[in-house]
Parts: sequence; structure tokens; C-alpha cells
Amino acid sequence: MPTDRAATTALPTALRRIVGDAHVLTDPATTESYRTDWTGRWRSPESTVVVRPADTAQTAAVVAACADARVPVTPQGGNTGLVGGAQPSVSGPSVILSTRRMAGIGAVDTADRCIPVGAGAVLADVRAAARKAGLTVGVDLAARDSATIGGMVATNAGGVHVIRYGSMRAQVLGIEAVTAAGHVFRRWRPLRKDNVGYDLPGLLAGSEGTLAVITAVLVRLVVPARRTAVAVVGVNHVADAQRVVAAVEASGAPVHAAELMTATGLGLVGRAGARNPLRRDVPYAVLVECAGTPDLLAEVLDEQDRVLDAAVEPGPAHRLWAVRERHTEVIAEVSQTPVVKLDVTVPSAAMSDLVAGVERLAADLPDSPRPATPVLFGHVGDGNLHVNIVDVPRGRQDEIVDAVLRLVDALGGSISAEHGVGRAKRAWIELGRDAVDLAMMRAVKGALDPDGLFNPGAVLA
Repeated sequence: MPTDRAATTALPTALRRIVGDAHVLTDPATTESYRTDWTGRWRSPESTVVVRPADTAQTAAVVAACADARVPVTPQGGNTGLVGGAQPSVSGPSVILSTRRMAGIGAVDTADRCIPVGAGAVLADVRAAARKAGLTVGVDLAARDSATIGGMVATNAGGVHVIRYGSMRAQVLGIEAVTAAGHVFRRWRPLRKDNVGYDLPGLLAGSEGTLAVITAVLVRLVVPARRTAVAVVGVNHVADAQRVVAAVEASGAPVHAAELMTATGLGLVGRAGARNPLRRDVPYAVLVECAGTPDLLAEVLDEQDRVLDAAVEPGPAHRLWAVRERHTEVIAEVSQTPVVKLDVTVPSAAMSDLVAGVERLAADLPDSPRPATPVLFGHVGDGNLHVNIVDVPRGRQDEIVDAVLRLVDALGGSISAEHGVGRAKRAWIELGRDAVDLAMMRAVKGALDPDGLFNPGAVLA
């Protein structure tokens, strides 16, 4: 949208009046960490202004000032995303609206099992507050120490417990957000059943900052299992890992997490210091967490002839979980080129085909400077696989992304399981979304953000 030059020039001054001088950042060196995403692939222009409002009222005033100047706004939480969804790509003036100062955490409502939090509250802090009341947040992920609740809702984050509690959308009982017109939308009742009209909080969940700026969330809490058991299980095939998970479920023990790992990934984290708990090398391993005792889990595993080896511990089993959770950081350290990172999901029956297909695609790339190596891991219990390919030549990265995403579509899957579309996957959104589907999404965007103020260039072209 065209900007108002006079209003744009005056915008930083107007923003300082709203949030204070210290919270309008314009120096490129100061804004660098906001303008660059976690992967290092997506970077905003140096002219991008970062604004840090303290509450919903300031957020509404900031959005209204930007609307008057016709300057686009990109909401940003912990900046832990992997698809470039929190970095504006427009060539003209733009604003990153950081929610980090809105980090308040209210009192736990133990009767209705919920907790009010600001959008900038970090997941680990919210989980700690819930734990004091004997409750927990249903979603957990490796970036818990930096991922914010608002960002997690905006991207409909999943994590390791989706198989048990659902994604972030399922944890939202209430939401507060600022519209493109600078109005405050608030639906805030701790009700599990509230079927009056459209599910607008559910619509904002997963909208990636393109429809509104989320400022606060009423988060559903759950009662954690009194006892859990965790196992890392070695198997020969992906299908064997799925059968192990099915056997645990069939035993009556609720499965909380089921995470697939490959020999390549286990080797990388092992060399980085996270010792492989298995006594032998295996082609694949699956980490299973379930309610119950280690003895009961071990008994189920002993009955499975496809199990090559297993290590079983009582939860939380940080030693076993470290093997899975260190994958992301280790992968980033070993690649000599930017890691090709894709988050996809396929029907359970197609997961073996996806793994084999990605391995073939990587093998077909030229060895320059080193062989491209796939490191696959993810949530085998819900069909979500994180595809990482290291040492892909820079000139071939778009090619391999296109090939993998088209493979996923051919297998009946989705090009985005839990990380969102952002800017990284916008060119492929027509895979799995037909013309009618896309037209409805554009109609929603046009109705709620007619001037294209919020996060232009993300999700929809």
C-alpha cells in the first residue's frame, strides 16, 4: 500500500510519544536481532523500525499511528520462527511490533484450569507458573525458553505433545488482539463450550500476524500425569517405529509424545555431547513418553520383536529427551551452507515413503563442497516430520525445497505442519489449497485488513 510521506517522516516521533523513547529502536545495529530470523535466511531492511509497546492500549495506539501513516506492521514474539514470518520484506518503511514487553502472567484459575498471560510471556515461565498450581500447559517444545505465547498462538505451534493435547489452537480459551483499525477485540471467558457465532480466536490462531496483533491469551491448562515413563527405542524401519507407538497405545497407556530420529541425527548429537542411550547403532530410534511406570513401558517393549534395543527411564527423563531436543542446534552448527529446513506432515501410512523420497532427492544433489545430507526427525505419532538437509549448495536450495514440497503434496500431505507458511513457503501455498480455499482466505484477509497493513508478504501473496 502506498505510504503517506509526511506521516511516515513523523511516525517515529508519534511512536515515541506512545511507548517512550527507549522503546522505539531505529539504529540498525540495535535492531539487527529483530530484523534477522533464527535461521539467518530472512532479514528486514535496515530502515525497519522496532516498536515495543507495554500493553494492549499502547499496541492499539501504535497500530493506529501506523495505519494513519500507511506503514505496514509485522508482529513479532520471541523471533524463534523458521519460515521468515516475523521479518518484513517490504522495500519501503515498515515497523516490527515486538510483544516482548507484554510478558505479564496472571494468577492460575484452578477451578477452570486456565491462566491469563501477555503475548510476550515465555512458554517456560508460563509452564513454571502452572506447575506451582499442580497444572501444566498442553503444548511444549524445545524453544520453550524463548518462544512466546502470542507467537505460538499466531503460528498455531505444535511441539511434542500434540498427540496428547492438540496444537496451540486447542489451548486458547480466550484472546485479546488489536485489529488493523486499532480497535481492541477481546473474547475472554474460561469456557470449554461457548458456541456463539464464529470461532474468531480459532481464526486468529495460525494467522501468522496477518489478521491482528495478539496481545494476551487465556491459556487452557491440563492436569499432568502423576507418573510418566520415557523410552528411546531402536528399530530397523520407520514403520517399526510406528508399530512400537501403536503397541504402547494399545496397552492402555496414554501416549504423550512419539519422536522419530535417524542414525544420522543420533550420530550428530552424540558427537556434540548428548550421549546415545542405546547400546548399539540402529537405523532409526523412536522416543516414546507415556503415562505409567517404566516397568509397564518396558513390559510392552519386551513383547515387540521389532525392538533392537531400548533405554527406559521414569519421566521427565531429561537425559533421554536431550537426544531429541538437541537436534536443531546441532544441525545448524554442522552445515557449511544455510540448512534447508522444512516442516511437513503426511498421512501415517506415507511416512516411510517420505523418508525414502527425501533421501533420494538429497543423494541426487552434486557433492559441492560436501555431500548434501538429510537429517530427519519429528513427531511420528501425528505424521509431522522435520526435514533438514545440510550442505545443500546455495544455488540448488530452492530446487530441493520445491522437490520436497511437491513430494509431500503427492503423498497427500501438507507443506506446513506447525511452523506456518510465512514468506518461506508462500510460493507453494497452492499445493494442497485449491482456488476456492485460497479465495476464502483472501476474503478473510481483505475483510479484517483491507489496506494490507499487517505482515504484508506473509502467507498470501
